[in-house]
Amino acid sequence: MIKEKYQKEAKSEMIKKFSYSNVMAVPKIEKVVINTGFGRIVSQKTNDEKRKFEEYIIKQLEELGGQRPVLTEAKKSIATFKTREGNIIGAKVTLRGKKMYDFLDKLINVVLPRTRDFRGIKLSGIDQNGNLNFGLKEHIAFPEISPEKANYLFGIEITVVTGAKTREEAEELLRLLDFPLRKS
Repeated sequence: MIKEKYQKEAKSEMIKKFSYSNVMAVPKIEKVVINTGFGRIVSQKTNDEKRKFEEYIIKQLEELGGQRPVLTEAKKSIATFKTREGNIIGAKVTLRGKKMYDFLDKLINVVLPRTRDFRGIKLSGIDQNGNLNFGLKEHIAFPEISPEKANYLFGIEITVVTGAKTREEAEELLRLLDFPLRKS
């Protein structure tokens, strides 16, 4: 649905507004990254509890993204956060192609309207490179996750990487693709 909307409407509108000389210069959504950090949660647990929690996170993110996530390690030791270099502190899934468009359709049409107290995505979530970053406090807003079977609640961060060169291009592209952005 988003892919067709981009091909039929958004591309021509972007060409009109920003007068691109080449059709290939029109920005598009390149990838979506679903990310969660759990370093604080597992820092006080035993190795067996850590392993079970990591398996739980992997299973939940696999259901959300449709593919197996990659565990992320700490790049350096930080004593305040009780992390050591090489400790597993999070997980991420990078979606491209059909899975990316399916996830975005589900996110925009089902998940965000179901989210408690949702008033739109803040425009401050769009960075200078044209990428959108926002978080959800609870992963159970997704229809695949059964709240009764969810042992732990965790937040996720979603990054939508676009080919836009500026913030304005990215904002216009996301509005044309019906992302629920706040007015200002």
